[in-house]
Amino acid sequence: MKMTKVVPFAMSAFLIGGAVVAPTASANEGEAVVTNATDNNEQSQQVQPIFIKITGTIENVEKRKDSTYYTVKEDENTNVFVVNDDTLVYDNTGKEVKLQKGDKVTAYTYANKPMLMIYPPQYNPEVIIVETKEMGTVEVDFFNKELVNTDNTLKLNVGKETELLSLSGKKVKAEDLAEQHLLVFYTIATMSIPAQTPPSKVVVLDTIAQEPGETDPSKAAVQEIINNDFYEVEGTKMVPLRLIAEELGFKVESTGKGAIISKGALSYTITRGQKEYGYNKALRYFKVAPALLEPTKTYVPVEFVEELMK
Repeated sequence: MKMTKVVPFAMSAFLIGGAVVAPTASANEGEAVVTNATDNNEQSQQVQPIFIKITGTIENVEKRKDSTYYTVKEDENTNVFVVNDDTLVYDNTGKEVKLQKGDKVTAYTYANKPMLMIYPPQYNPEVIIVETKEMGTVEVDFFNKELVNTDNTLKLNVGKETELLSLSGKKVKAEDLAEQHLLVFYTIATMSIPAQTPPSKVVVLDTIAQEPGETDPSKAAVQEIINNDFYEVEGTKMVPLRLIAEELGFKVESTGKGAIISKGALSYTITRGQKEYGYNKALRYFKVAPALLEPTKTYVPVEFVEELMK
């Protein structure tokens, strides 16, 4: 067994809840501006995206219990989209569609949204757009009282023909769109600054629990544990089971050869040296078997943390 203890040097770059920039991300979506003084005492602007935009082609589809995992690749970049019933999936004309292997897609997710830093990166996007040859443009951003987006490139002129929806399902009027995060579909726009458009459809993204800048304390604490206490075994990052499970609210009972961890209706039975583990009454498998890498501390693959965080 090849085992390496790794000490991270840029811990803050991996913390959950920060503005995460994906390898394929674009920053021309919604933006918040932060100013910092330069060495010449002048103010320079650093643009932080509200939404991360990830593009690529679906190469693999894996259905799991409550979600479907789509592996998406663009050039050398590979990402995984975790899609469930709450994920909005449209084509670029505003038509609801089903994702399929071979689709060219663009996903939008909050930059501050908690995520587990593993490879390939995994995202739980709010919106996924399937690109087609039909005419249609999509904007996902925060719009102010005048219905102008954050970088002043698009203003909405909502009319009677505009279809208005909300992620929560509640009825929406034109006046409800101000100061909201919106998914906007349109086909034509003026050449002015900002460009003005009569959108064909607008969806209010109104069920996001966290506001930009907020973090989940327990998940941030878990990432801190991962950053400071891990080994690499056969190319897999191994992290301490008890510390992480208890931080996430699980009860941990030692079995002498491993542990049983439980919370509510969930129960996992883990045995050191065995790749298979019990999940309620079913069997699942680790890439690398759990191991006692430090006295009294069982370590498991970091991917298992994602399982506990669902």
